[in-house]
Amino acid sequence: MKKRLALFLLIGSYTVATYSVTNDTLSVAMCGDIMMGTTFPSVQLPSHDGAELFKDAAQIFSQADLAVGNLEGTLCDGGHSTKGTGPNTYAFRTPTSYVQWLKKAGFDFLSMANNHANDFGLEGIESSEQMLQQAGIKFAGIEGRTETAVIERKGLKIGLCAFGHNSYTLKHTDLNTVERILNDLKQRADIVIVSFHGGAEGRTKSHLPYGTETFLGENRGSLRELAHFCIDNGADMVYGHGPHVVRAVEVYKDRFIAYSLGNFCTPYGMSLTGISSHAPLIEVKLNREGKFLKGKIHSMTQYKGVGPRLDKTNDAARQIKQLSEEDIPNSQAQINSRGDITLK
Repeated sequence: MKKRLALFLLIGSYTVATYSVTNDTLSVAMCGDIMMGTTFPSVQLPSHDGAELFKDAAQIFSQADLAVGNLEGTLCDGGHSTKGTGPNTYAFRTPTSYVQWLKKAGFDFLSMANNHANDFGLEGIESSEQMLQQAGIKFAGIEGRTETAVIERKGLKIGLCAFGHNSYTLKHTDLNTVERILNDLKQRADIVIVSFHGGAEGRTKSHLPYGTETFLGENRGSLRELAHFCIDNGADMVYGHGPHVVRAVEVYKDRFIAYSLGNFCTPYGMSLTGISSHAPLIEVKLNREGKFLKGKIHSMTQYKGVGPRLDKTNDAARQIKQLSEEDIPNSQAQINSRGDITLK
């Protein structure tokens, strides 16, 4: 008989039940954009120097076999901004000391393939990589640097990669590059997980369109095509971010896809009103072949200067449920109002 351990987390005034731990399954906790505060162009940092940013999420991340997200910006203490000064221009520089909060929260892998990784040029990229390495957090996504990562859990080798739409990232608009990296990972890993940063931005962009999306004159990708291409070419899970709002999730050919997890921990520099405040943390359980078994959307809400906090009204889960039903009616998965994701 396999050993099972039921876990119950007391957070705030209510209890969050997590999945039982078994050796024949793999649990993955995932979130969207993380920018914990910035010192540019002015200092905007949370209270307690960021120590409480992940207080409602850390136990969920730490209990998962693997925790992943997107590092939106740099971990850097100096350098010169590569961005201009226009109304749609933002540059993020998070103090290097804040890497400790990512480590304590339980993150294992963070994507760097986004439109803020180069905010402070090569100095910012190198500083971010150095901080993550020192913390033992894997990363990938910058062209010519680290393309992939492999993490071992429960005797399984899990391969991870990340794609973006900017010139310095490994580009998801180049399917030849995507295929090459997936083919490489399939030779070295038992389960392959893909992260992508793409899609148009803003609260009017929650619905997942067909075809290519553009924003500010940039090709932000054809994300349905990309996600299905990744699964068709050997990926077992795909998670996206970039629009700053949540989008649909689906199960396609027994594999899980999240098209946008929105912002997760962005206490400054981004809108946190209405649907822009939704900060889901999605936990999925896979079998040892990478097939989706079940999942849970932990609904969280962001507050300025505070970070994500658990939301007992389940707003994020209900929004993802509605978007998934409307945009991907043929998904193999279904979601209830509590955020439970099950196979139809």
